[in-house]
Order: sequence, then C-alpha cells, then structure tokens
Amino acid sequence: MTELATLRALIVEPNAAMRTSLQDMLLQCALAAVDHVNSAGTAIRALQHRSYELILCEYDLGAGQDGQQLLEDLRQQQIISLSTVFIMITAERAYQKVVGAAELAPTDYILKPFSVERLLLRIRRALERRALLLPVHQLLEHGEQHAAIQACRDGARQSPRQAGEFLRLRAELQLALGEATAAEATYRQLLQDRKLGWARHGLAKCLLLQGRHVEAQAMLQALVAEQPSLLDAYDSLAQTHEALGQLPAAQAVLQRAVEVSPHALGRLRRLGRVALDAGDLQIAEYALQQVVGKSSHSEFRDPEDQVQLVKTLLRLDQPEQADRVIRQLDGTLGQGGKGAACGAIASAMLHEFRGDTAQLATALDAAVAASLNGSGSAISAELKLELAGHCLQHQREAAASQLVLDVIGNAADEATLAKTTQVLAQAGRPELALALQQQSRRQVIALVAEGAGRARQGDYTGAVELMTSALQKLPHNPQVVFNAAVALLKCLEQIGWQDAMGGQARSLIATLRRLDPAYPQLDALVALYRTILQQYGRGTGRPQLQPARPALSKLAQR
Repeated sequence: MTELATLRALIVEPNAAMRTSLQDMLLQCALAAVDHVNSAGTAIRALQHRSYELILCEYDLGAGQDGQQLLEDLRQQQIISLSTVFIMITAERAYQKVVGAAELAPTDYILKPFSVERLLLRIRRALERRALLLPVHQLLEHGEQHAAIQACRDGARQSPRQAGEFLRLRAELQLALGEATAAEATYRQLLQDRKLGWARHGLAKCLLLQGRHVEAQAMLQALVAEQPSLLDAYDSLAQTHEALGQLPAAQAVLQRAVEVSPHALGRLRRLGRVALDAGDLQIAEYALQQVVGKSSHSEFRDPEDQVQLVKTLLRLDQPEQADRVIRQLDGTLGQGGKGAACGAIASAMLHEFRGDTAQLATALDAAVAASLNGSGSAISAELKLELAGHCLQHQREAAASQLVLDVIGNAADEATLAKTTQVLAQAGRPELALALQQQSRRQVIALVAEGAGRARQGDYTGAVELMTSALQKLPHNPQVVFNAAVALLKCLEQIGWQDAMGGQARSLIATLRRLDPAYPQLDALVALYRTILQQYGRGTGRPQLQPARPALSKLAQR
C-alpha cells in the first residue's frame, strides 16, 4: 500500500457514524491523513484551504446541496485539480441520480454497502488512472496545452493498452483549443474500431465548432436515440437547434434531459432561459424556480437567476411573486457587488411593469452604477445589454452608451459584438453600435500603447500598475489580458521573483486561454512564463543570482 501512504483524503458525509466508518476504512488502507466534513459548504471551505488527492463524497448530503451539485461547484470554480480523485458514494436506489452525477465526471462511484477491500480496489484503480494521466494534467495546470497534447501522443506510444484514454484526452484538448479539424481527425481515429458514444459526441462537437450544424444535428439525434443516458449529447443537440433558430426543439431536448437527470443546475438554467426566449413561460418559471431553490445553498449561487425569474414572473403577470423574489435577492445577495447590480436591475423591471416612472428612474440609475463598478461588473454581457435597452427606452442614452462600451471592450468574440448591434438596432439606434465599437477600439489601443511605452522607458512597475488598472475596466478583453500578463512578466524579469506577481501572471494566462484558446501569441507567453520560472528556480534548474534579460521581441505589445 505504499502508493497510498502519501495521500491525504477528505470524506464528505453528513452521517456521523458513516463518517467514522469511512475514516476507519481509509486508515486501514494506510493513508497519510484523513479529514472529514459534514456538508457541501464545509467541504468547499476545507478544499479552499488545503489540497486533497482523494475525496470520498456521499451523494445524499441532506438539506442543501447533494454530491452532484458539490462536484459541479468544485469543477466549475476550479477548486480541485484535474488529478484529484473524486469517488461518489451512493445507495443503489439512487442510481438515476448517480447517472446525473456521472455526466460531471467523478473518477468513480461506489454503491453502498461495501467492504474495505472493495473500497481499496476502487481507490487503487482510480490511482492507476491518475498516475497514467498525471504528466498531462501537470502540463495543463501550468497552461501548456500544446505540450499536453504531445504528452498524450507520447503516452499512447508508451502505454498501448491505454492508448484510447490518451486519444480521448488529446481530442478534448484539441477541441478546447479550437482546433476543430485536428480534433475531428482524432475522434474519427477513435471511432475506427468501436462505436463509442462519447467519441461520436466529440465528433459532433467538432462539426458544431466548424458551423456544420445540419450534420451535427443528424449525428446527435441518432446518438441520443441510441444512448439516452448520454446527457451531454442532449446539451449539444439543444445548442444545434438554437444555432438553427429552432428554439422549441431546443427546449424539448433540454426537457428530456432534465427528466433523466433533474439535478444539474447548468442544464436547468439553460432550459429556463431557452423556454423564456421560446415564449413557454410556464416551463421557464418551473426551471428557474428549481435553479433558484437548488442553488440557494451553494457557495457560488448566481443572482442573475433571480433576475431571469423576475422577468418570467412579470411576463406571467405575477408582480407580487416577482416582488418577493426581489426581496429575497436583496436579503441574501444584494448587499454589494453583483448581487446589488442584479437587485437593482430586477427592481427596475418591476417598476417599469407597474408604470412607476419615479421609482424606475432611481432603479435604473442604481442598476447602471452597480453594473459598472466593482464586482458588479461581473454581470453577463447579455444582462448589461438588456439593461442598456431599458435605458434607451427611457431616454438614458449616456448610461446605455456606458454599458455598451463596457460590453464591447470586454467582448471576446464576434457574437457579442453582433448582439450589441442587434440591441441598438431594436432600440432604433443602429448607428450608435458602430460609433461605440470604434470608440472602444481607440481606448484599448491607447491603453496598450501607454503600457508598452512605460515598459520601453524601463518603468516596469508603472506598466504593471497601468495594465492592472486597464484590466479592472476590461477584465474579459483578450488583448488587455495578454498585455497585463506581459507587463507582469517583464517586471518579474527586472525585479526578481515575487510569488504574488507570479501567481497573478499565471492566472492571467489561464484567463487568456479561456477567453481565446487560439490567441496568436499565447504559446510564446506560456514559454516566457516557463523561462522565468526556471530563471528563478521555480521550475526546473537552479536559481540565478542576477536576473537574466532574454529577448522579448516575440512578445512585443500590440
């Protein structure tokens, strides 16, 4: 059991007797340390302060979140690493719920009751897979996606029996990087010998990324008919219907998926919004009520869900119920930041519905201010554009322009820019979209040029301060994120390694990859970061006494 002797495990189990039993089992397996918590909330707080290689989580956590929702939070918020082993524990009667958990990719699940020998077998199997993929996961956690793809190729050659596992991961990485043609070839290679459902789904996603919606639609319709438990395929099929303008069909697909797995918050949220757009207010209300109720115990609940629910209730002519939702929002999330922005937006909707112009004016002003300041700027582009539309309807063009400028400046894709044009055209101001896009472009260019100028003058700290300030205004603009990362790395070259600054640079590289996986200078940025790590002994190699000054011509600020 030597491979277990270095592992730290966390047990998430509300029942005290079961916690003790699981702890005894793990101690019999000779783990280094075993901690335990009794709820999803305490698990998240424990995982935010300490790393665990193994998590054993009961599916039924009682009141609040279940194991599936906890896993969703941990994955989406990146609280646990890719190499963390997560094993779900459940009773056989909860099998259908476990199907829902399986779509969120736990490492394994185990049915109660079980012996220590059976648990040990599952843990060993999970650790074997973890060890196999660890080199790839480590590269991914350092932002080296292309190196991870090469590691997948190497792993397939070195471990032929696990070649399929490496091919699968390679295809997923290629798809995440936007390399749809390469990913398609990898998935087709996987499908040569076997009719794998997940590989067919991956191939369909490649077609979607290439805009081949009709082909993808036919493939996904056949897939969900043959394998109705492959829930991710429903999501992609709904996406295909939406791309083809078939909202009722998208809604029907999501409803079928929710019937199979009724606890996945992301899918319920999407169903609510698709149904709202399709005009099926009853389904929209049901789905959004489920989201608000189920997420009320989450550490990461999203107040935009309440805004969408308020909008739905008002369309159903239920202002009293909408008012109750707003009061709940103000009481739980509206003390500041995003919650305050969402509370003000929802209030503005209610006052507009009631025709209370004085209260509406106050609420709109508060909503705009909260949406553009502090953490309130984290509200989605869609909601900001909707607020801009309300402002234009009530002769607040300056406020609407501020909101649209913010959205354009943070736009990571052409679809968002197209949406701004659509919103302003619907408000009778199509010419304003072009003017604001040009103004935003000039602002970004000026910020980047000033930061580059300070760096050329040797004022690296000043360049960091300027780009950090720009980042606060435009946190989702790929060019600003890139240049802020470059400024930080140049500063580290000159002044020496600082953990806080190095961590911020790494975080910005991850943000850039999320915003634009195909950003042209991303690989060069990662290479520079790796060089600086080695330069100061933070990677491979020994620390240097004096900072080196490698050429940065490949990373000239644009």
